[in-house]
Amino acid sequence: MTDKTTTRTPTPAGGIDGFFRISERGSTVPREIRGGVVTFLTMAYIIVLNPIILLQGQDMNGDVLGTFSQIAAATALAAGVLTILMGVVANYPLALATGLGLNAFVTFSVASQMTWSDAMGLVVIEGLIILVLVLTGFREAVFHAVPAQLKIAISVGIGLFIALIGLVDAGFVRRTGVGPVPVELGIAGQLAGWPVLVFVIGLVLVIALYVRKVKGAILISIAVTTVIAIIVEKVAKVGPTFTADGVNPKGWNLNVPALPDKIVDVPDFGIIGNFNLLGSWENAGVVTVVLLVFTLLLADFFDTMGTMTAIGAEAGLLDDEGNPPNTRRILIVDSIAAAAGGAASVSSNTSYIESAAGVGEGARTGLASVVTGVLFLLTTLFAPLVVIVPNEAAVPALVLVGFLMMQQVRGIDWDDLEIAIPAFLTIVLMPFTYSISAGIGAGFLAYVLIKVVRAKAKDIHPLMWVVAAMFVLYFAISPITSWVG
Repeated sequence: MTDKTTTRTPTPAGGIDGFFRISERGSTVPREIRGGVVTFLTMAYIIVLNPIILLQGQDMNGDVLGTFSQIAAATALAAGVLTILMGVVANYPLALATGLGLNAFVTFSVASQMTWSDAMGLVVIEGLIILVLVLTGFREAVFHAVPAQLKIAISVGIGLFIALIGLVDAGFVRRTGVGPVPVELGIAGQLAGWPVLVFVIGLVLVIALYVRKVKGAILISIAVTTVIAIIVEKVAKVGPTFTADGVNPKGWNLNVPALPDKIVDVPDFGIIGNFNLLGSWENAGVVTVVLLVFTLLLADFFDTMGTMTAIGAEAGLLDDEGNPPNTRRILIVDSIAAAAGGAASVSSNTSYIESAAGVGEGARTGLASVVTGVLFLLTTLFAPLVVIVPNEAAVPALVLVGFLMMQQVRGIDWDDLEIAIPAFLTIVLMPFTYSISAGIGAGFLAYVLIKVVRAKAKDIHPLMWVVAAMFVLYFAISPITSWVG
C-alpha cells in the first residue's frame, strides 16, 4: 500500500470577505465596520463646513450658491456616492468629500470672476482633464517615478499635518494674530474654555485605550467624548465660536453639541447639476481660465497622491516601491470625484486624509469605505444627528493617527543628503504651510536641485523634470496671473 500525501489548497473566501479580500489583508468585517464609522465621524464636519465656506463668497453677479441646507445635502450625497465607489471599484479604505482649500479657492478666486454655474463647470473640466491623465497612464507614471523614500516623507508630513489640523480645530493651538509668534497654546498661552477641556479628555481617553489595545479605541473615545460635550454644553451653555454678537473664543469650533429636536429631515438637492462647462471662457477669458484650471489641477493631482500613499503606508498595503494596490483604480475614482463635485455644485471632491483615522481603527479594505459612504448618504436624512458630534470630540483621533504615521520616519536614510533634505522640506512644509501640495512641491524641487548641483542630473527620472517644472509654475502662479492681468 502506497502512502499518498494530499496537498490541500485553501478555499478562497466567498461573499463579502472574498470580494473585499478582508481575511487576505488581515482584517475582519467588524474591524472594517468600525474603521468606516470612525472615518465618517472624523470627516463628517465637511457637511457643515463646506456650506459655511461656499456661502462666504458671491459670484460676479452678487449671487450666492444656494441655501445652507441645499449645499449640506449635496455635499453629503456626493461624498456618499463617491466613497462607496472607491470602496467597490478600488477596494481601498479611502473616503472622499469636498476638498478643503479647493472649495475656498473656488469660492474666493474662481466664482468672483464668473457665475457659480460657470465656476462649477470649471471644476468639472479640471476633473475630466485629470481623468484623461489617469487613463493615459500619465498620473500613475508620475506616481511611480517618485523615489520611495520621498513617498515615505509625504506620509510623515501628512501625519504631522493632520495632527496640527486636530490641534487647531480643537482650539488647543491657535493663531495669535499679533506679534512675531504665528501660533500659541490656547488663548494667550493658556488653555481656556470648556471645549478645549473636552478635547483634552478625548485625547487622554483615546491614548489610554490605544495603549491598552482596546478594540474600537478611537470610536469609543469619540462616542464618550461626545456625551461629555453634550453634558458640558447643557450645563455651561458655551455656545459657538462665531455668533451674531461677535466672536466667542471659548466657544465650540463648529458644531454645538446638543440633543437634536428631530432625528429625520427631508433633504433639498436643488443645487445639484447647476454647472455650465463653457460659460467661464466667455466671462473670465481663456488665459485666466487656463491658469485657474492649472492651479486646481495641480493641487488635486498631488494631494491625492500623498493621501493614498499615506493611507497605504499606515495600513501596510504598499509594495516594495511604496505603491498601493489598485493604484490606477484609486486614481480613476478620485478623478471622477473631482468632476462629480463640480456637477453636484459643491466644488471638487477629493480623497480625505482623515481616512487614516479609520485605518488606525483597523480598516484595510474597501468595505470600510462602503460603510463611510452609506453613513454619508444617511446624513442626507439624519443630518440632525450628525451635528451633535463637535469637532473637539472627533479630532483627538487625528492627533493619535498623526503619531502612528510619524513612525514611518525611520524608513528615511537621513545620512543621504540627496533624499534627506527633500524629505525634511516635504515633512515640515506640509504643516507649516497648511498645504499638502506645497510640501510635495518643495520636496520635489529640492530633490531635482540637489541632483543637478551634484552633477547627477542623469539619475533624475524624466517625469520628475516635468513635475518640477509644473511646481515652478504652481508656486509662481500669483505673479504670473498679475503679469497676465
